[in-house]
Amino acid sequence: MPYDPSAFPPFAVTVDLVVLTVRRHALCALAVRRGESPFKGRWALPGGFVRADEDLAQAAARELAEETGLQAHDPAVPARDNGAHLEQLATYGDPERDPRMRVVSVAHLALAPDLPAPRAGGDASNARWAPVEELLQQDGYGRDGEAAAPLAFDHTRILSDGVERARSKIEYSSLATAFCPTEFTVGELRRVYEAVWAVALDPRNFHRKVTGTPGFLVPTGGTTTRQGGRPAQLFRAGGATLLNPPMLRPEV
Repeated sequence: MPYDPSAFPPFAVTVDLVVLTVRRHALCALAVRRGESPFKGRWALPGGFVRADEDLAQAAARELAEETGLQAHDPAVPARDNGAHLEQLATYGDPERDPRMRVVSVAHLALAPDLPAPRAGGDASNARWAPVEELLQQDGYGRDGEAAAPLAFDHTRILSDGVERARSKIEYSSLATAFCPTEFTVGELRRVYEAVWAVALDPRNFHRKVTGTPGFLVPTGGTTTRQGGRPAQLFRAGGATLLNPPMLRPEV
C-alpha cells in the first residue's frame, strides 16, 4: 500500500526551555505569560514548535535567541560573551499534555550568568525572571495580586526536572561556572552554589574545596574589588568537566 500521510493523526514536536540564571542571589527561571490559547493568560516556560527545516538543537537555539538574545555555545568550551550553556533535558509525551493535538516536547536546559530583564516575544504577552521556589509553589504562581495557577501544560514538571538537573550536575561537573562571568571570584562562585542548592555554605571550606579540585579553577592573575572590601583573586573555568572529588550537596 502506498504511504498516505492523511491516514495518520496530526502530530507535532515542540521545544521547551528551562532557562536558569542567578539574580539577587536567588535561582531564577524565565517565565512567559501566554498571549494565545491554550492556557491564555497563564505563565509558562518559553518554547515553540520545531520548524520543518530544523533539528531539535537548532530549534532550541533559535527559541533561546528569540526569548533572551543569548547564543547557545558548545558545552565543551567556556561560554563566550552573550553565550549560554544549552543541553537537552528530557522528552515529554503525555497524550493529554496539549489540548490542541498530540504534541511531544523535547525540553532543554539553558544556563547563563546574571541576565537583564527579558523582552516578551512570539505569543508571549509578558516575560519575567521569577525565583524557581515561587514558580514551583504547590498552589501555582501569580504576581501583582493575580490569582495563582499552575504553569501551563506540564511545565511545572519540566521546570522541576530542570532545576534538579542543575542541582545535581554542579555536584560532579564544572557546570556552576556557566552561571558566572568569564572571570569570577571564589565568593561569586560560592553564591552560585548557594542559590542553586538553596543552602548556606562555609566560605573557608568552600574556598579550600574548589581551589583544591584539579582543573576546576584557573587563576587569571587579576583581582577585583567589586564585592567590596579587600581585592579578591579572579579565576576562570579550568579544563575539567568532571570534578574529582565532587562538590557534594549538603544534607538539608
